[in-house]
Amino acid sequence: MKRVIIFGIILAFIWSCGGSANEGDQTQNPPKSMIADPVEDDGKGIGEIKEVKLNDPLVAAMVERGKGIYEMKCAACHKLTDQRVVGPGWAGLTELRKPEWLMNMITNVEVMLAEDPTAQALLEECLVRMPNQNLSIGDARDVLEFMYSVDGKPVGE
Repeated sequence: MKRVIIFGIILAFIWSCGGSANEGDQTQNPPKSMIADPVEDDGKGIGEIKEVKLNDPLVAAMVERGKGIYEMKCAACHKLTDQRVVGPGWAGLTELRKPEWLMNMITNVEVMLAEDPTAQALLEECLVRMPNQNLSIGDARDVLEFMYSVDGKPVGE
């Protein structure tokens, strides 16, 4: 008889609170304000580089510094043709990717590989994670200038 009374009290409590036990359970159906909005891919990648002003014509000193960095840190994995070695070849790369994406990939590679869909697709294709070369934003900008020279953009005096 005690069990029936306890069960009745529990039912009365649930009923007085406005319905079933699941109705107030926020874990099953969180309110829209708790659901993260999907991030739209703007093609610029993930990182602190939000805008790059390209030089026209390219700055020769930047191209030379970028070439030196390429030869020291990039050439083992990236060719200046469209041939993929370890990573993709660089020919035509500036036509495929926005300059912000290229610089974010150079300076923020771990986050790009973890969160950027384009970088993740490249990782699936190449099967080797690009190592962080610890380039400064200035160095990455010089490499970008060199990349544009590889794709035939004119270099100034």
